[in-house]
Amino acid sequence: MEEHTRSGRRAALRKVLPAVVAAGISVAGFAVPAHGNEPGSAAATGIRQAAAADGRQAAAAADFPTWGTRWVVHADPDISSPTVGMINKTAAGQDRITADYQVDTGHRVCQGSACSTYMAHLTGPVTGFLTVVAVDVPQDRLPGIPVHGDGGRPQPGGSRQEMLNRAATWLTANNGAQVPYSQAQVWKDGYRQDCSGYTSMALGLPTPGTNTVGLATDRGITRPISLDELKPGDLLIDASGDNNNRHVVIFEKWNNDAHSSYTAYEQRGGHGTDHRTLTYGLPGGDAEFTPYRPVMFGD
Repeated sequence: MEEHTRSGRRAALRKVLPAVVAAGISVAGFAVPAHGNEPGSAAATGIRQAAAADGRQAAAAADFPTWGTRWVVHADPDISSPTVGMINKTAAGQDRITADYQVDTGHRVCQGSACSTYMAHLTGPVTGFLTVVAVDVPQDRLPGIPVHGDGGRPQPGGSRQEMLNRAATWLTANNGAQVPYSQAQVWKDGYRQDCSGYTSMALGLPTPGTNTVGLATDRGITRPISLDELKPGDLLIDASGDNNNRHVVIFEKWNNDAHSSYTAYEQRGGHGTDHRTLTYGLPGGDAEFTPYRPVMFGD
């Protein structure tokens, strides 16, 4: 259920920025390998906390800070498309951008330790498409902003039913059988074959998927709710312990009016993808599970 997570953007990127600017290079075209932090490290915890703060602001205003200078804004969601403008022309981070949606181009752009395949559609200060690497947030996509187009991969946003439909695909994706469970391997779609990788796939989060702790603590992804608030597509998460006992399942529906059990999707050890009745988090069930709502649903 654990995985390698990306490192923070701010410190790493600003270390390389002076050299890039001195050379007169547009940072939007400068690519180097990315690095990450182990899920349980102090750095990874700090990234999740920063992501939570940024996610709350971004979801409310669709307004984001930027970093660096001379980021190119393109006419289309393609870094090879014509230039329509530039942000931060004369000073690092002088412009804030407003975005109404983003596109997963499938083309990886890196700067320092930050990488992203997403380009944001800006409505200001310039109208056009900008790589998300230019935006001063820890994530590699903009939190709370819908994704348009598919690029052959599951996408964030959309309805609860669309999320459940994505979850159901792994029940038969293995030549008619369920995708097998693994904490180390990734499936053909690029997502880790454990519970958090599976849930990340259903949510359309970036590959290979965040970890179980990230799904519970990153407020750009989920927020806590009560049991009586559960709706299709919400999550029940046990983020305690280590990678051998953390778990997350996707709530589909209550099985009765008494709410004594529910049907859920999950990726479980020794079996793989499953769709079955559970009582995790309910009275008499495993009390370690807490309900959460994906913020992409907007409620």
